[in-house]
Amino acid sequence: MKVKLRVQGLTSSQIQSGTYALILAEENGPRRIPIIVGMAEAQSIAIALEHITPPRPLTHDLFSYFFDTFDIHLLEVYIYKFEEGVFFSELLFEKEGQQYRVDSRTSDAIAIALRVKCDIFTGETIIQECGIELEETILLDDEDEENEIDDEDDDEEEDEICDLEPEDINNDVQMNKWLSMLEKKGLESRLNEAIINEKYEHAKMYRDELRRREAKGGGKTT
Repeated sequence: MKVKLRVQGLTSSQIQSGTYALILAEENGPRRIPIIVGMAEAQSIAIALEHITPPRPLTHDLFSYFFDTFDIHLLEVYIYKFEEGVFFSELLFEKEGQQYRVDSRTSDAIAIALRVKCDIFTGETIIQECGIELEETILLDDEDEENEIDDEDDDEEEDEICDLEPEDINNDVQMNKWLSMLEKKGLESRLNEAIINEKYEHAKMYRDELRRREAKGGGKTT
């Protein structure tokens, strides 16, 4: 089943330096998908969102002009696969009654879609795997919050890592180690806070770690 998406906006990535998080929102739904895009693609998407006309056409503008000149219609963008952290998309075109599908980077596909005002879709499987649901916040009981204490037996290295925030970590190995050392309640609290503050990159990271632990039978560490 296809799920219609809209572009909610762009934010500076708080996980990968020099990149941006493109937030796609489920149309009339609570789920959000964060997609990491580069600076050039983010600039092109931002220009389209703000309806700015650059002094000279950008590459994605040229595609739009090309479609108009040769009577090619972009019917939709479809994000059809998520694999090893990468989203795969295709463009569905129509010309003279014939339809054609062309593979594309997701950031390029969306930059073009915004210019020609075509719909963006993904599959239910992808949005279930990658989406963050606004209503999935986990509220901790007051008693649990009052009784939550630091583990005094943690070694010095673990204390140092657990005191970090995602913005302080630039290494995937260290990020995974940091996540594995967080208590379950700490992850749930961070997930809650990230969703409230619309930090969907962080929310997805915490949710994925919670799901990984559930699949392995719970526990604090990997």
